[in-house]
Amino acid sequence: MTRYVALLRAVNLGSHKKVSMTDLRELLTGLGYADVRTYLQSGNAVFTAPETRPERVAASVEERLAADLGLMTEVILRTAEELQDVVERNPLKVDDPAKSTVWFLLRPPARDWLTGMDLDRFAPEEMRAGEREIYLRLPNGIGRAKLPVALGRRLKTPATMRNWKTVTSLLSLAE
Repeated sequence: MTRYVALLRAVNLGSHKKVSMTDLRELLTGLGYADVRTYLQSGNAVFTAPETRPERVAASVEERLAADLGLMTEVILRTAEELQDVVERNPLKVDDPAKSTVWFLLRPPARDWLTGMDLDRFAPEEMRAGEREIYLRLPNGIGRAKLPVALGRRLKTPATMRNWKTVTSLLSLAE
């Protein structure tokens, strides 16, 4: 049995791609997953599954979201252990958990995705790349940040962002 954290991409933002957390819990339970819990209204779920291959779990959830709820979105999964590593490897100082974020990537970005980009011009915003995560420190707030927009134009893989409070809360739920 594997403990997973599922991050649904771009749900409950504005008026499209709406999913209630009750429906999400029922959907995951219907797939045979156990100890299903959700966090906030932004498509975060934690559950235990017998399947040890995350790509199969993600595909099952995506298929069921489409079939049952008419929702087409990527499901980005991390095991509880992987999420623990994300937290432990954060190379940036977390002054304010609401202004520190992690972009969870579906797959690693191309090796040259940052070539020619001057990250210093976005100061005081900071970014450090992990293997399938991008850590951001946005001291002036997420809403006014320019670095995520610039990075998003270069990133050619689906990703979803969570603030540090959400990341650490999901880890607590997963443990």
